[in-house]
Amino acid sequence: MFKKILVANRGEIALRIQRACRELGIKAVMVYSEADRDAKYVKLADEAVCIGPAPSGLSYLNMPALISAAEVTDAEAIHPGYGFLAENADFAERVEKSGFTFIGPTPENIRIMGDKVSAKQAMIKAGVPCVPGSDGELPDDPALIKRIAKAVGYPVIIKASGGGGGRGMRVVHTEAALVNAVQMTKAEAAAAFGNPAVYMEKYLQNPRHVEIQVIADTFKNAVYLGERDCSMQRRHQKVIEEAPAPGIPRKLIERIGERCVTACKKIGYRGAGTFEFLYENGEFYFIEMNTRVQVEHPVSELITGVDIVRTQIMVAAGEKLPFTQRQVEFKGHAIECRINAEDAYKFTPSPGRITTWHAPGGPGVRVDSHVYNNYFVPPHYDSMIGKIITYGDTRDQAIARMRTALLETVVEGISTNIALHQDLMVDAKFLEGGTNIHYLEEWLTRRNPTKR
Repeated sequence: MFKKILVANRGEIALRIQRACRELGIKAVMVYSEADRDAKYVKLADEAVCIGPAPSGLSYLNMPALISAAEVTDAEAIHPGYGFLAENADFAERVEKSGFTFIGPTPENIRIMGDKVSAKQAMIKAGVPCVPGSDGELPDDPALIKRIAKAVGYPVIIKASGGGGGRGMRVVHTEAALVNAVQMTKAEAAAAFGNPAVYMEKYLQNPRHVEIQVIADTFKNAVYLGERDCSMQRRHQKVIEEAPAPGIPRKLIERIGERCVTACKKIGYRGAGTFEFLYENGEFYFIEMNTRVQVEHPVSELITGVDIVRTQIMVAAGEKLPFTQRQVEFKGHAIECRINAEDAYKFTPSPGRITTWHAPGGPGVRVDSHVYNNYFVPPHYDSMIGKIITYGDTRDQAIARMRTALLETVVEGISTNIALHQDLMVDAKFLEGGTNIHYLEEWLTRRNPTKR
């Protein structure tokens, strides 16, 4: 087992990894930008290193600074968390070449799954169902593009091969708009991702977003830790997640989970990862794989009892998975609400000083957050300041506990989206379960037609 790990991230995930290290008896080196000097995990750190000024390009995305921090503190491994450099194959490669262990997949895994075209091709080979579409990158010939779209059937969606986070996508309903849409998406992809390649898929009208959590070791052992429903989204960003997904037959989950495990073994995957699917009319369609720990990993931890971050570290240290698929038991229901420093309905960011912070408690309540009384939320990064996760024997109990937890949560000095979550926790369609990925956007439009 490692003696010292450098945590190459910030916010709640940095604190989450620090806690896992402490439990394993590992010293955690926390890096921070000048804006995060007063963060809780920095104050609690065994060692802390400033890696640059506030802008992430000069700090959390600064590969030489991160590797230098690992060198001067004699760390043995680097945990990237999520976001920033977590899915950057070049960073993973530089970490390994510098003599450190990257707590995540191999650079090759990251490259294959980071490119949406190569990821889809790998999944087809592994027997994972994919959305009907082009066999690979779209050609330049307009006539060929039109022929592919006709075979797929309108509406279609054009996606950037190197895209992610909801960027680099365009829905096309008619042939007349097709070629222009492809050219615009290519130009945007080249500017945003440095890769102009785009591909085409059938645009599913009312799908749900359901993902499968997997974890694998270096001995070709892999398991799936159930599914999560992440359909409550705004502008392709998840707002509420839950596990298990309401209303999907267990046999279907087992079948797709087993296929994901087979895919992990075929590509030699190691560490934690998530296969993301669109689910419609009883069918799963692969869209992408996230080669890292997810924001929403706590709901899977609560229904399985598996500590995903701890297991990531153990696997990276060369240990075998401490459990088999048969030993993974799914029990109860968990829901996560992302708490953001933003206006609940205008969604304008609200950085600033938190004058009062009171976290909820009670049976089945977990709060993952790095904030505290008098903490200053910097304006330079993602607006998420924490996550409230509730667990119950049933979905109804988990929702009831979430209502109570949201009511108990006090955040003063800045605006948060707690009011939005409170309204959603009493919404009839959400309570019924199984809403599609467009539901929240439509719900927000109905509430305030002038805002989106």
